[in-house]
Amino acid sequence: MNTLAVAWKDLQMLLKDRGQILLLFLVPIGFILAFSAVFAAGQQIEEQVIVVPVVNLDPHGEMSGLLLQDLNDDRGLRTQDYDQAQAEAGLKDEKIKLALIIPAGFSADVRAGAPTTLRLIYGPAASDSEVQAVRLVVAGVAADLSLQTQLVGGLSQMAAMMGDAPPDVQVFTSERIKVQAETQFERAKSTPLVALSARWPDQITQGREDFSPSTFGIAGFAIMFAFLTAQATATSIFDEKKEGTFRRLLAAPLGKWELLAGKMLPNFVIAVLQMVVIVAASLVLLPLIGQDAPSLGNSPLGLMLIAILVALCSTSLGILLAAICRTESQVGGVSSVFLWVAGMVGGAFIPAFVLGDFLNTIGKVVPHYWALQAYNNLTIRGLGLAGILPELAVLAGFTAAFSVVGLLRFKFD
Repeated sequence: MNTLAVAWKDLQMLLKDRGQILLLFLVPIGFILAFSAVFAAGQQIEEQVIVVPVVNLDPHGEMSGLLLQDLNDDRGLRTQDYDQAQAEAGLKDEKIKLALIIPAGFSADVRAGAPTTLRLIYGPAASDSEVQAVRLVVAGVAADLSLQTQLVGGLSQMAAMMGDAPPDVQVFTSERIKVQAETQFERAKSTPLVALSARWPDQITQGREDFSPSTFGIAGFAIMFAFLTAQATATSIFDEKKEGTFRRLLAAPLGKWELLAGKMLPNFVIAVLQMVVIVAASLVLLPLIGQDAPSLGNSPLGLMLIAILVALCSTSLGILLAAICRTESQVGGVSSVFLWVAGMVGGAFIPAFVLGDFLNTIGKVVPHYWALQAYNNLTIRGLGLAGILPELAVLAGFTAAFSVVGLLRFKFD
């Protein structure tokens, strides 16, 4: 019997265990699909348009028409005409949540500079957030409309004051001022001087913006579940010690270190295979549910090295857990707490920069952090193999440390 024979025996036993297959391959894919569904729901909420019933008692007024036009211009609102009785009945029956009332004579009052009031009536079915959102948008549009009217009125008064001046002294006329001001207002709406651009922080993209947010989730889950296989390695060793299989293997013509290598090899193979399956399933399944496929970067060799080092690190961690834990229950408790917490602070669930400086610093003491940084450097920041060498070196250091301590403390009896 040799190392490969021991490894093949363990792989065969694993393939017969449907529960382990479910845990190692189907559960991660389920996590990814659930994560993607939540992300897609969040996108739908962000893109949701609020329909605002409007009772327009100034139906032919110019200002009321401009108000409704501005409310419908890419502000997340869509107005829907109601008559007053219909709106009151809808609010009472909770068929509508709120209604905006434009008073009669609204346009004339605005033109004359007289105070006028828009009324926003909301019923018991309206949520505070929805009412606040509508109120802020309506107040902003009304303020813009009022400001524009006052500016045009003020400039027109200045032009009227110059009406008695000789023609060669008059710089502008009232009509010319009105046309020029309205033209400038329209230009400000279409091409504003100050615009808002939403983008991911530079800590993530470092200038690159053509990536899918799903890349974060896939990398995090792939790396986290790869490290969770360390628990399977430690548990397998304890099971064989308890059943006496490990003792019988020691009696075979096989060195202790060859035996241990045979126990480590299946975990390495499973961890690599698991990451490949997770990424491949994401590439196929995510587009089917309307999400972007994760990026693979531009260095296949870099991705391969990350997978190999993560698998080696996970395998050596499994030996360390088997060495320091005294009972099988300790393996389950210690490994579950450590591996899940390490995944969290390492950025597997939430990007490291979001966790804050303190947790971000703590995250650097777990291998998950460095594996994710290497993956993000390739797939998000667009770096090549040379750009991830420092992270690969740290992963190799974790692997060496786990291996040395685990092998020194490992008890074969």
